[in-house]
Amino acid sequence: MTPRNCLSNWLAHSKARTGEIEMKAWRLGRGVACAAMALYGTVALAASRVDVRIDASKPGARIDRDIFGQFAEHLGTGVYGGVWVGRDSKIPNVRGIRSDVVAALKAIRVPNVRWPGGCFADEYHWRWGVGPQASRRRTLNASWGNVIEPNSFGTHEYFDFLQQIGADAYLSVNIGSGSAEEAADWFEYMTADKPTTLAKERAANGHAAPYKIKYVGLGNENWGCGGAMSADHYVEEMKRFAHYTRNLDPAQTGATATKRIAVGWDSLNSDYTEAVMKAWKDKVWSWDIEGVSLHNYVVGGWPPHLPSTGFGEDEYAIALGEAFRMDTLIAKQAGIMDKYDPDKKLALVVDEWGAWLAPTPGSNPGFLQQQNSQRDALLAAVNLNIFMRHADRVRLANIAQMINVLQAMILTDGPKMVLTPTYHVYKLYVPFQGATALPASYTPGLYRHGKVEMPRVDVVAARDTAGKTWVSVVNLDPNAPADVAIDVAGVTANGASGQVLSATKVDAVNSFAAPNTVQPRPIAARREAGKLMVTLPAASVAVLALQ
Repeated sequence: MTPRNCLSNWLAHSKARTGEIEMKAWRLGRGVACAAMALYGTVALAASRVDVRIDASKPGARIDRDIFGQFAEHLGTGVYGGVWVGRDSKIPNVRGIRSDVVAALKAIRVPNVRWPGGCFADEYHWRWGVGPQASRRRTLNASWGNVIEPNSFGTHEYFDFLQQIGADAYLSVNIGSGSAEEAADWFEYMTADKPTTLAKERAANGHAAPYKIKYVGLGNENWGCGGAMSADHYVEEMKRFAHYTRNLDPAQTGATATKRIAVGWDSLNSDYTEAVMKAWKDKVWSWDIEGVSLHNYVVGGWPPHLPSTGFGEDEYAIALGEAFRMDTLIAKQAGIMDKYDPDKKLALVVDEWGAWLAPTPGSNPGFLQQQNSQRDALLAAVNLNIFMRHADRVRLANIAQMINVLQAMILTDGPKMVLTPTYHVYKLYVPFQGATALPASYTPGLYRHGKVEMPRVDVVAARDTAGKTWVSVVNLDPNAPADVAIDVAGVTANGASGQVLSATKVDAVNSFAAPNTVQPRPIAARREAGKLMVTLPAASVAVLALQ
């Protein structure tokens, strides 16, 4: 087959849990052109130049800015030390929340933060985290490291943090070890606008007005750490919680009503998604949901063992090859959802995703600490591009996790803070928040290393609310630059400029000793023969604005 007549929906398969990933093809979404190849063997390598055609006259779905969401679980130093240092800390803070982290997160326009978990959410009891700090209950975090949980960062601190960074709330309620009554009380405490006992308690604790809640997760991974429930049992619990977890603020109705997210696929078994969607299709008036979750991590084989530093091309290829599996998982879950919801009323919510690598040597393995390299930046770009290509169904996503845990934006150590390569990708991608997707057709070429095969180049395009066209181009080849020619139908482009994130090595990281090893630098495209020409360094991410 040729790039002009190959199927637009390629099949992807992998042995992700063993790390022996064999990507034979990829489903790249709308407007896709394929690399020419023969089944299992001879691969016709694409020409060195990648030709991209963007059709600005055929806008697609709106890219919801909530797909750039973050995740903060009570895990390791993600919250304590990462966000919360206490009012008496010598580290600059506002009401106990560290100021350097707030400034960094404001710069990437974080749309929402999922909290308090994760597995921790299904053992979290909200009453332990309200009231005077000195009287809060100290518990054991049995999910993550068996360390003391002081409950210093609770409901009020969370909403204060959101206000400081300008983000919306995404709360996970405790279905695993909690009750519907507890969840209902928590929502009354947070949202009641009339002087109920709980609303008066909230006011006495420092916040008279109701809190705004955009999203609520009805449990977390209840097929596993959230109670090991069967799909049918979870659905019965979910329906109860969906009914009783009410937002009581009359100002939060209609378009601003809290959206409820049910637990869906665990990336291995689809029975939760099937059961939830079937129940939703046949639902009665007393309950509803607005989304179904999907969780997926790049691990390279269980338990996670891929190193976060000092790795070579083998580990680079395994991780990025596995990253493309996200497209297949979304397509499969979207297919199940389409069967019951052809109008796409419900969102597919990827509220846990990212690289889960071997823990940093010498760290508490329960803290899930890992470094963050140029490889992880490309992994983030690939996933965000996949979400944007599925913008008609994927409307919320949360990378795991925001600070000091897994694929973090930020690393801290006492008063020190460093921005990771993944952070810089999120900064580059700010223009895509709320933009409208544009079809991008291209011949991606092929990068092959050992048994791993993946596209050599990945591209998305969008038009922002001001009418400017933006293009993201990811060069996944770690050994060679990529010459890209961009042709835009419906727009006269005289040039393009932006930033590119690259490094001298794929395992380059930003450390406290060398915080600027990996950072964006300017890049520009030139106009030649009616096209925009740009050369991307090996293993790089570029975002360009058309002029």
